[in-house]
Amino acid sequence: MVYVPPSDQETAVTAEPASFAPRHGDEPPRFTPRGSPAYWRITIGLFLTGYATFSLVYCVQPLLPVFAAEFGVGAAASSLALSLTTGTLAVSILCAGALSENLGRKWLMFASMCTAAVLNIAAAAAPSWHLMLVARALEGFALGGVPAVAMAYLAEEIDPRGLGLSMGLYVGGTAFGGMTGRVLTGYVADAFSWPAAIGLIGVTGLVSALCFAALLPESKNFARKRGFSLNDHLATWGRHLRNPGLRRLFLIAFVSMGAFVTVYNYASFRLLAPPFSLSHSQIGLIFTAYLFGIASSSLAGGLSDRVGRAPVLTGGALVALAGLALTLSSSLAAAIAGIALVTIGFFAAHSIASGWVGRTADGAKGHAASLYLLAYYLGSSLLGSSGGWFWTHMGWPAVAAFCATLFAITLAIALLMPRKNRGV
Repeated sequence: MVYVPPSDQETAVTAEPASFAPRHGDEPPRFTPRGSPAYWRITIGLFLTGYATFSLVYCVQPLLPVFAAEFGVGAAASSLALSLTTGTLAVSILCAGALSENLGRKWLMFASMCTAAVLNIAAAAAPSWHLMLVARALEGFALGGVPAVAMAYLAEEIDPRGLGLSMGLYVGGTAFGGMTGRVLTGYVADAFSWPAAIGLIGVTGLVSALCFAALLPESKNFARKRGFSLNDHLATWGRHLRNPGLRRLFLIAFVSMGAFVTVYNYASFRLLAPPFSLSHSQIGLIFTAYLFGIASSSLAGGLSDRVGRAPVLTGGALVALAGLALTLSSSLAAAIAGIALVTIGFFAAHSIASGWVGRTADGAKGHAASLYLLAYYLGSSLLGSSGGWFWTHMGWPAVAAFCATLFAITLAIALLMPRKNRGV
């Protein structure tokens, strides 16, 4: 389906339609306007998908030092509990984005959320390190049906004049999930055990999936494709990769997510050590900085609807760089403030870049979103684990310098975006 934004003379839908039957043939898109009942059902439903995805994926992050001690592995090896999940998720996203063009959006997301939640519970019950890693890898593969499809659903269903806010709230859901997964696991692991902590996150993922299914309307503008042709999918991905605007956005996803995950992967190791010497519960509280990510993604999305994407993207990269500088301080307050600023800057940039993909792609938005998220999760997996080498050999200043280089690339891309890609 080719996305056609409304002209100045076209009027958006102003009320929730009586039917959510899919669009057929050459019918014009029936966009859901900002503020309508359907708009909020969509926004809340996809907020829940963001929560479930990020809480399931990142619930192990504050436990990396626990895994290193309990299973006798190094810092970089312990990060496999996260990197394997994001690595298989990156590959799965490509498959899911393609299949969603044939299978539809809503129920693929629902099945993915349920399967991943069950596998997270299985990881908690695994009797060995290697079996837990297998469960976590399978979990990432199962989750591939959520992120790319959610972005495509929003780009297809939401009126372009309200897309920035809805995408920002969806990204806010990912921030809430990342925060909740990390904070809950830190506390539950201290009070009970790490398996209990991971299992609890799996249960909340199942509950989120059921609420999502009850809330989200069926697609109105999705045009289901009949038959599956690998050559067609490869051609579509190739067409998106030849789009210079999309390539820039994919690179932003790779480097900014890699920097962000590296900060959170190894901040736990730094805060456990002198001069901070915090407990796991205290470190868990640090992840409440994700609250700033929830606010910044929503505010950035709404602001981009008014002033354009490029200025907001530039500001996000600058804020993240300022935060990295603060993390070098030996003051706990300054280090925490730095982590908060990195979180604000990253989620602002991600909200803008992810929403920009849907506006830049010429049709086949599921394929474009899947490529964006392939880059996003490859950055998490490859760069996030690479940061462990810097921590082991040169300490936190090297980790901060590595991440600053990655955010500087985001800043350079934002400043060099061609004029035709600016604005809303």
